[in-house]
Amino acid sequence: MASELGYRPIDCDNHYYEPVDAFTRHLDPVHGRRCIEWASFGKRKYPVVGGRVWHGVSNPTFDPIAPAGAMHDYFRGNPDGKQPWEFLAEREPIPAEYRDRQARLAVMDRQGLDAIWLFPTLGVLFEELLKHDPGAVTLTFSAFNRWLREDWGFAHENRIFGAPYLSLADVDWACEELEWVIDEGARVIVMRPAVPVTAAGPVNPFDEQFDRFWQTVADAGVTCVVHAGDSGYSSNGWADDAFSGQFSNGWKPSVKSFAIERAAADFVITSVFHRMFDRFPNLRMASVENGSSYLRDAMKKLDSTHQQMPGYFDEHPVDSLRRGWWINPFWEDDVAEVVDLMGADRVIFGSDWPHIEGMPEPLDYLSQLDRFDDGTARRILRDNAVDLIWPQSPQGTR
Repeated sequence: MASELGYRPIDCDNHYYEPVDAFTRHLDPVHGRRCIEWASFGKRKYPVVGGRVWHGVSNPTFDPIAPAGAMHDYFRGNPDGKQPWEFLAEREPIPAEYRDRQARLAVMDRQGLDAIWLFPTLGVLFEELLKHDPGAVTLTFSAFNRWLREDWGFAHENRIFGAPYLSLADVDWACEELEWVIDEGARVIVMRPAVPVTAAGPVNPFDEQFDRFWQTVADAGVTCVVHAGDSGYSSNGWADDAFSGQFSNGWKPSVKSFAIERAAADFVITSVFHRMFDRFPNLRMASVENGSSYLRDAMKKLDSTHQQMPGYFDEHPVDSLRRGWWINPFWEDDVAEVVDLMGADRVIFGSDWPHIEGMPEPLDYLSQLDRFDDGTARRILRDNAVDLIWPQSPQGTR
Protein backbone atom coordinates (compact mmCIF):
# COMPACT_ATOMS: atom_id res chain seq x y z
CA MET A 1 0.00 0.00 0.00
CA ALA A 2 2.85 2.41 0.77
CA SER A 3 4.31 1.82 -2.70
CA GLU A 4 1.01 2.96 -4.19
CA LEU A 5 1.15 6.14 -2.08
CA GLY A 6 4.61 7.05 -3.31
CA TYR A 7 5.83 7.73 0.25
CA ARG A 8 5.97 5.92 3.57
CA PRO A 9 3.70 7.14 6.37
CA ILE A 10 4.73 7.94 9.93
CA ASP A 11 2.57 6.22 12.53
CA CYS A 12 2.22 8.50 15.57
CA ASP A 13 0.72 5.88 17.87
CA ASN A 14 2.68 2.65 18.23
CA HIS A 15 3.37 0.70 21.39
CA TYR A 16 5.69 -1.83 22.96
CA TYR A 17 4.75 -4.34 25.65
CA GLU A 18 7.10 -3.83 28.58
CA PRO A 19 9.17 -6.77 29.86
CA VAL A 20 9.07 -7.37 33.60
CA ASP A 21 12.33 -5.51 34.19
CA ALA A 22 11.34 -2.31 32.36
CA PHE A 23 10.70 -0.52 35.66
CA THR A 24 13.27 -2.33 37.79
CA ARG A 25 16.41 -2.86 35.68
CA HIS A 26 17.71 0.61 36.56
CA LEU A 27 15.93 0.96 39.91
CA ASP A 28 17.97 0.56 43.09
CA PRO A 29 16.37 -2.49 44.78
CA VAL A 30 16.21 -0.54 48.02
CA HIS A 31 13.37 1.45 46.43
CA GLY A 32 11.49 -1.59 45.12
CA ARG A 33 8.82 -1.68 47.79
CA ARG A 34 8.24 2.04 47.44
CA CYS A 35 8.10 1.91 43.64
CA ILE A 36 7.61 -1.34 41.69
CA GLU A 37 8.33 -5.00 42.37
CA TRP A 38 6.91 -8.18 40.86
CA ALA A 39 5.21 -11.02 42.72
CA SER A 40 4.17 -14.47 41.56
CA PHE A 41 0.66 -15.77 42.15
CA GLY A 42 0.28 -19.30 40.85
CA LYS A 43 1.39 -19.29 37.21
CA ARG A 44 1.27 -15.53 36.77
CA LYS A 45 3.26 -12.50 37.85
CA TYR A 46 1.75 -9.19 38.83
CA PRO A 47 3.36 -5.84 39.56
CA VAL A 48 3.34 -4.60 43.12
CA VAL A 49 3.08 -0.84 42.73
CA GLY A 50 3.65 1.32 45.77
CA GLY A 51 3.27 -1.75 47.96
CA ARG A 52 -0.05 -2.90 46.46
CA VAL A 53 -0.61 -5.72 43.98
CA TRP A 54 -2.11 -4.36 40.77
CA HIS A 55 -4.57 -6.48 38.77
CA GLY A 56 -5.54 -3.86 36.20
CA VAL A 57 -4.31 -6.08 33.35
CA SER A 58 -5.16 -9.77 33.46
CA ASN A 59 -1.75 -10.88 32.17
CA PRO A 60 0.74 -8.02 32.72
CA THR A 61 3.69 -10.08 31.41
CA PHE A 62 1.90 -10.09 28.01
CA ASP A 63 2.94 -13.62 27.10
CA PRO A 64 0.83 -15.02 25.57
CA ILE A 65 -0.89 -12.01 24.01
CA ALA A 66 -3.99 -11.44 21.88
CA PRO A 67 -3.12 -10.53 18.26
CA ALA A 68 -2.82 -6.92 17.16
CA GLY A 69 -6.21 -5.42 16.42
CA ALA A 70 -8.08 -8.34 17.97
CA MET A 71 -10.96 -6.04 18.98
CA HIS A 72 -10.98 -3.99 15.77
CA ASP A 73 -14.44 -5.16 14.72
CA TYR A 74 -15.81 -4.57 18.22
CA PHE A 75 -14.83 -0.90 18.09
CA ARG A 76 -16.01 -0.71 14.50
CA GLY A 77 -19.57 -1.39 15.64
CA ASN A 78 -19.43 -5.15 16.27
CA PRO A 79 -21.15 -6.11 12.97
CA ASP A 80 -21.30 -9.81 13.86
CA GLY A 81 -22.83 -9.21 17.29
CA LYS A 82 -20.11 -11.04 19.22
CA GLN A 83 -19.68 -10.83 22.96
CA PRO A 84 -16.60 -8.75 23.85
CA TRP A 85 -14.66 -11.63 25.35
CA GLU A 86 -15.02 -13.64 22.14
CA PHE A 87 -12.61 -11.26 20.44
CA LEU A 88 -9.88 -12.19 22.91
CA ALA A 89 -10.13 -15.97 22.73
CA GLU A 90 -7.08 -16.30 20.47
CA ARG A 91 -3.63 -15.97 22.03
CA GLU A 92 -0.11 -16.19 20.63
CA PRO A 93 3.41 -16.17 22.08
CA ILE A 94 4.55 -12.56 22.26
CA PRO A 95 6.20 -11.66 18.92
CA ALA A 96 9.78 -10.41 18.96
CA GLU A 97 8.82 -7.08 17.37
CA TYR A 98 6.80 -6.13 20.43
CA ARG A 99 10.01 -5.99 22.48
CA ASP A 100 12.97 -5.82 20.12
CA ARG A 101 13.77 -2.78 18.02
CA GLN A 102 15.57 -4.56 15.20
CA ALA A 103 12.67 -6.96 14.79
CA ARG A 104 10.35 -3.95 14.88
CA LEU A 105 12.27 -2.20 12.10
CA ALA A 106 11.85 -5.27 9.90
CA VAL A 107 8.11 -5.30 10.56
CA MET A 108 7.90 -1.57 9.86
CA ASP A 109 9.48 -2.21 6.47
CA ARG A 110 6.89 -4.89 5.76
CA GLN A 111 4.11 -2.56 6.91
CA GLY A 112 5.36 0.27 4.71
CA LEU A 113 6.09 2.69 7.56
CA ASP A 114 8.95 5.16 7.53
CA ALA A 115 8.88 5.90 11.28
CA ILE A 116 6.83 5.43 14.42
CA TRP A 117 6.24 7.26 17.68
CA LEU A 118 6.52 4.61 20.36
CA PHE A 119 4.63 4.76 23.66
CA PRO A 120 4.29 2.67 26.83
CA THR A 121 1.56 0.18 27.59
CA LEU A 122 1.91 -0.13 31.37
CA GLY A 123 3.97 3.05 31.70
CA VAL A 124 0.98 5.37 31.20
CA LEU A 125 -0.88 3.65 34.04
CA PHE A 126 1.51 3.66 36.97
CA GLU A 127 1.80 7.35 37.87
CA GLU A 128 -1.78 7.29 39.15
CA LEU A 129 -0.92 4.39 41.45
CA LEU A 130 2.11 6.24 42.84
CA LYS A 131 0.77 9.78 42.96
CA HIS A 132 0.61 9.76 46.77
CA ASP A 133 4.43 9.65 46.74
CA PRO A 134 5.99 12.10 44.23
CA GLY A 135 9.44 10.76 45.06
CA ALA A 136 8.37 7.29 44.01
CA VAL A 137 7.07 8.73 40.73
CA THR A 138 10.43 10.29 39.91
CA LEU A 139 12.43 7.22 40.95
CA THR A 140 10.19 4.93 38.92
CA PHE A 141 10.25 6.95 35.73
CA SER A 142 13.94 7.77 35.95
CA ALA A 143 14.51 4.01 35.90
CA PHE A 144 11.91 3.48 33.21
CA ASN A 145 13.36 6.10 30.87
CA ARG A 146 16.81 4.55 31.14
CA TRP A 147 15.37 1.17 30.24
CA LEU A 148 13.62 2.79 27.27
CA ARG A 149 16.84 4.40 26.05
CA GLU A 150 18.64 1.08 26.40
CA ASP A 151 16.11 -1.21 24.72
CA TRP A 152 14.46 1.08 22.15
CA GLY A 153 16.31 4.39 22.07
CA PHE A 154 14.74 7.82 21.77
CA ALA A 155 15.42 8.15 18.03
CA HIS A 156 16.70 4.78 16.88
CA GLU A 157 17.93 5.10 13.28
CA ASN A 158 15.68 8.18 13.05
CA ARG A 159 12.78 5.75 12.64
CA ILE A 160 11.75 4.59 16.10
CA PHE A 161 11.01 7.57 18.33
CA GLY A 162 10.63 6.13 21.82
CA ALA A 163 8.89 8.72 23.99
CA PRO A 164 10.34 9.06 27.50
CA TYR A 165 7.73 9.54 30.22
CA LEU A 166 7.75 12.87 32.07
CA SER A 167 5.78 13.94 35.13
CA LEU A 168 5.47 17.33 36.78
CA ALA A 169 5.09 15.75 40.23
CA ASP A 170 8.49 17.30 41.02
CA VAL A 171 9.40 20.26 38.82
CA ASP A 172 13.12 20.07 39.59
CA TRP A 173 13.23 16.42 38.55
CA ALA A 174 11.06 17.14 35.49
CA CYS A 175 13.45 19.83 34.27
CA GLU A 176 16.54 17.73 34.90
CA GLU A 177 15.01 14.66 33.26
CA LEU A 178 13.83 16.73 30.31
CA GLU A 179 17.33 18.10 29.75
CA TRP A 180 18.73 14.57 29.92
CA VAL A 181 16.29 13.05 27.41
CA ILE A 182 16.86 15.98 25.03
CA ASP A 183 20.61 15.45 25.28
CA GLU A 184 20.01 11.77 24.52
CA GLY A 185 18.13 12.65 21.32
CA ALA A 186 14.45 12.57 22.30
CA ARG A 187 12.16 14.25 19.77
CA VAL A 188 8.89 13.26 21.46
CA ILE A 189 8.05 13.10 25.17
CA VAL A 190 4.89 11.76 26.78
CA MET A 191 2.85 12.49 29.86
CA ARG A 192 -0.67 11.65 30.98
CA PRO A 193 -3.49 14.21 30.63
CA ALA A 194 -3.88 14.84 34.34
CA VAL A 195 -3.11 17.27 37.13
CA PRO A 196 0.21 16.24 38.69
CA VAL A 197 0.25 15.60 42.41
CA THR A 198 3.25 17.37 43.94
CA ALA A 199 4.53 17.36 47.51
CA ALA A 200 2.20 20.34 48.05
CA GLY A 201 -0.79 18.52 46.53
CA PRO A 202 -2.40 18.70 43.07
CA VAL A 203 -1.15 21.62 40.96
CA ASN A 204 -2.40 22.69 37.55
CA PRO A 205 0.25 21.60 35.01
CA PHE A 206 0.10 25.05 33.40
CA ASP A 207 0.76 26.94 36.63
CA GLU A 208 3.67 29.38 36.39
CA GLN A 209 5.82 27.25 38.70
CA PHE A 210 6.23 24.86 35.74
CA ASP A 211 7.16 27.56 33.22
CA ARG A 212 10.82 26.60 33.04
CA PHE A 213 9.81 23.09 32.03
CA TRP A 214 7.51 24.29 29.26
CA GLN A 215 10.06 26.86 28.11
CA THR A 216 12.63 24.10 27.65
CA VAL A 217 10.14 21.96 25.70
CA ALA A 218 9.37 24.90 23.43
CA ASP A 219 13.00 25.96 22.96
CA ALA A 220 14.12 22.42 22.12
CA GLY A 221 11.38 21.91 19.54
CA VAL A 222 10.35 18.70 21.27
CA THR A 223 6.74 17.59 20.84
CA CYS A 224 4.93 16.96 24.12
CA VAL A 225 2.37 14.20 23.69
CA VAL A 226 -0.44 13.65 26.15
CA HIS A 227 -1.41 10.03 25.70
CA ALA A 228 -4.39 8.14 27.04
CA GLY A 229 -3.70 6.38 30.30
CA ASP A 230 -4.99 6.31 33.84
CA SER A 231 -5.66 9.97 34.57
CA GLY A 232 -7.36 9.24 37.87
CA TYR A 233 -10.77 10.47 36.77
CA SER A 234 -13.64 9.62 39.07
CA SER A 235 -16.96 8.26 37.85
CA ASN A 236 -18.47 9.71 41.05
CA GLY A 237 -20.19 6.46 41.92
CA TRP A 238 -21.71 5.81 38.51
CA ALA A 239 -19.15 3.09 37.78
CA ASP A 240 -16.26 1.12 39.23
CA ASP A 241 -13.22 3.39 39.05
CA ALA A 242 -10.65 0.61 38.97
CA PHE A 243 -8.65 0.71 35.74
CA SER A 244 -10.43 -2.42 34.50
CA GLY A 245 -13.77 -1.27 35.91
CA GLN A 246 -15.40 -0.77 32.53
CA PHE A 247 -14.92 -4.48 31.84
CA SER A 248 -16.32 -5.74 35.14
CA ASN A 249 -19.84 -6.88 36.00
CA GLY A 250 -20.30 -8.94 32.87
CA TRP A 251 -19.04 -6.25 30.44
CA LYS A 252 -21.96 -3.94 31.02
CA PRO A 253 -21.77 -0.46 29.46
CA SER A 254 -20.14 2.05 31.77
CA VAL A 255 -19.48 5.79 31.86
CA LYS A 256 -15.93 4.79 32.81
CA SER A 257 -15.32 4.34 29.08
CA PHE A 258 -15.66 8.11 28.57
CA ALA A 259 -12.91 9.03 31.06
CA ILE A 260 -10.21 9.17 28.37
CA GLU A 261 -11.98 11.92 26.43
CA ARG A 262 -12.96 13.81 29.59
CA ALA A 263 -9.33 13.94 30.69
CA ALA A 264 -8.10 15.07 27.28
CA ALA A 265 -10.77 17.75 26.98
CA ASP A 266 -9.90 19.24 30.37
CA PHE A 267 -6.17 19.22 29.58
CA VAL A 268 -6.57 20.81 26.15
CA ILE A 269 -9.05 23.48 27.27
CA THR A 270 -7.00 24.42 30.34
CA SER A 271 -3.83 24.81 28.28
CA VAL A 272 -5.65 27.47 26.27
CA PHE A 273 -7.24 29.08 29.34
CA HIS A 274 -3.71 29.55 30.70
CA ARG A 275 -2.56 31.08 27.38
CA MET A 276 0.23 28.54 26.99
CA PHE A 277 0.66 29.24 23.28
CA ASP A 278 0.92 32.97 23.83
CA ARG A 279 3.46 32.50 26.62
CA PHE A 280 5.40 29.87 24.66
CA PRO A 281 4.77 30.48 20.96
CA ASN A 282 6.93 27.54 19.84
CA LEU A 283 5.27 25.02 22.15
CA ARG A 284 3.97 21.96 20.27
CA MET A 285 1.51 19.61 21.95
CA ALA A 286 -0.18 16.54 20.53
CA SER A 287 -3.10 14.53 21.84
CA VAL A 288 -2.67 10.84 21.02
CA GLU A 289 -5.21 8.05 21.53
CA ASN A 290 -7.58 10.37 23.37
CA GLY A 291 -10.20 10.56 20.62
CA SER A 292 -11.64 13.72 19.16
CA SER A 293 -15.34 13.74 19.97
CA TYR A 294 -14.79 16.47 22.58
CA LEU A 295 -13.31 18.97 20.13
CA ARG A 296 -16.46 20.64 18.82
CA ASP A 297 -17.80 21.19 22.33
CA ALA A 298 -14.38 22.38 23.54
CA MET A 299 -14.32 25.01 20.81
CA LYS A 300 -17.81 26.19 21.75
CA LYS A 301 -16.69 26.56 25.35
CA LEU A 302 -13.57 28.47 24.31
CA ASP A 303 -15.58 30.78 22.08
CA SER A 304 -18.15 31.53 24.79
CA THR A 305 -15.38 32.20 27.32
CA HIS A 306 -13.77 34.61 24.85
CA GLN A 307 -17.07 36.50 24.58
CA GLN A 308 -17.60 36.55 28.34
CA MET A 309 -14.06 37.72 29.18
CA PRO A 310 -13.13 40.37 26.59
CA GLY A 311 -9.47 41.30 26.63
CA TYR A 312 -8.28 38.23 28.53
CA PHE A 313 -6.93 36.34 25.53
CA ASP A 314 -4.22 37.73 23.25
CA GLU A 315 -5.80 35.89 20.32
CA HIS A 316 -9.08 34.06 19.92
CA PRO A 317 -8.73 30.92 22.09
CA VAL A 318 -9.95 28.65 19.30
CA ASP A 319 -7.09 29.96 17.16
CA SER A 320 -4.69 29.19 20.03
CA LEU A 321 -6.03 25.64 20.17
CA ARG A 322 -5.56 25.22 16.44
CA ARG A 323 -2.07 26.70 16.59
CA GLY A 324 -0.66 24.76 19.51
CA TRP A 325 -2.32 21.34 19.33
CA TRP A 326 -2.13 18.40 16.92
CA ILE A 327 -4.85 15.76 17.22
CA ASN A 328 -4.70 12.02 16.62
CA PRO A 329 -8.34 10.89 16.45
CA PHE A 330 -9.40 7.42 17.42
CA TRP A 331 -9.24 5.45 14.19
CA GLU A 332 -13.00 4.93 14.43
CA ASP A 333 -13.64 8.70 14.72
CA ASP A 334 -14.74 10.84 11.79
CA VAL A 335 -11.42 12.16 10.48
CA ALA A 336 -13.16 14.60 8.16
CA GLU A 337 -14.81 16.27 11.15
CA VAL A 338 -11.43 16.69 12.86
CA VAL A 339 -9.92 18.16 9.69
CA ASP A 340 -12.86 20.56 9.49
CA LEU A 341 -12.37 21.66 13.10
CA MET A 342 -8.57 21.75 13.32
CA GLY A 343 -7.34 22.02 9.74
CA ALA A 344 -5.53 19.31 7.80
CA ASP A 345 -2.17 20.49 9.11
CA ARG A 346 -3.12 19.64 12.70
CA VAL A 347 -4.26 16.02 12.30
CA ILE A 348 -1.84 13.09 12.72
CA PHE A 349 -2.22 9.42 11.90
CA GLY A 350 -1.95 6.75 14.58
CA SER A 351 -2.95 3.09 14.46
CA ASP A 352 -2.42 2.05 18.11
CA TRP A 353 -0.53 -0.99 16.79
CA PRO A 354 -0.13 -3.63 18.18
CA HIS A 355 -2.75 -3.09 20.87
CA ILE A 356 -5.91 -5.17 20.73
CA GLU A 357 -8.10 -2.09 20.24
CA GLY A 358 -5.95 -0.77 17.40
CA MET A 359 -5.70 -1.57 13.71
CA PRO A 360 -4.67 -5.12 12.69
CA GLU A 361 -2.18 -3.47 10.30
CA PRO A 362 -1.28 0.23 10.52
CA LEU A 363 -2.10 1.06 6.92
CA ASP A 364 -5.59 -0.38 7.28
CA TYR A 365 -6.11 3.27 8.25
CA LEU A 366 -5.97 4.32 4.59
CA SER A 367 -9.66 3.54 4.17
CA GLN A 368 -10.37 6.38 6.62
CA LEU A 369 -8.87 8.88 4.18
CA ASP A 370 -10.68 7.96 0.95
CA ARG A 371 -12.59 11.24 0.88
CA PHE A 372 -9.45 13.40 0.95
CA ASP A 373 -7.28 14.52 -1.93
CA ASP A 374 -3.74 13.14 -2.11
CA GLY A 375 -2.15 16.24 -0.60
CA THR A 376 -4.45 16.26 2.44
CA ALA A 377 -3.97 12.53 2.98
CA ARG A 378 -0.20 12.94 2.84
CA ARG A 379 -0.30 15.72 5.43
CA ILE A 380 -2.19 13.43 7.83
CA LEU A 381 -0.16 10.31 7.10
CA ARG A 382 3.29 11.86 7.04
CA ASP A 383 4.03 15.55 6.62
CA ASN A 384 2.52 16.79 9.89
CA ALA A 385 4.60 14.24 11.81
CA VAL A 386 7.73 15.34 9.93
CA ASP A 387 7.05 18.92 11.02
CA LEU A 388 6.71 17.80 14.62
CA ILE A 389 9.79 15.57 14.75
CA TRP A 390 12.07 17.93 12.84
CA PRO A 391 10.49 21.38 13.32
CA GLN A 392 13.64 23.18 12.19
CA SER A 393 14.05 21.13 9.03
CA PRO A 394 12.63 22.03 5.63
CA GLN A 395 9.75 19.81 4.53
CA GLY A 396 10.78 16.73 2.66
CA THR A 397 14.26 16.24 4.16
CA ARG A 398 13.34 12.75 5.38
